[in-house]
Amino acid sequence: MKSVEIYTGSFCGYCNRAKQLLSQKGVNYIEYPVGQDPDKRAEMVQRSRGGRTVPQIFIGEWHVGGCDELYALDRAGKLDPMLAA
Repeated sequence: MKSVEIYTGSFCGYCNRAKQLLSQKGVNYIEYPVGQDPDKRAEMVQRSRGGRTVPQIFIGEWHVGGCDELYALDRAGKLDPMLAA
């Protein structure tokens, strides 16, 4: 299974929904809370090529985007193959 990284914010409903979907799929992920960490926030913006909202989700080196994009991949049947590749 590919590594999954998610940049999150405090009290973020979209972050919680994204983590819930990943957990339901049995995915272990690395979470980076960016609310009080300016260095992690800068890293997130750089890695996502300008993404300033949370969550920002990465599967391997591929930037998924946010919660809506993660759920769209799942609905399209593309998320499981990405995670398994």
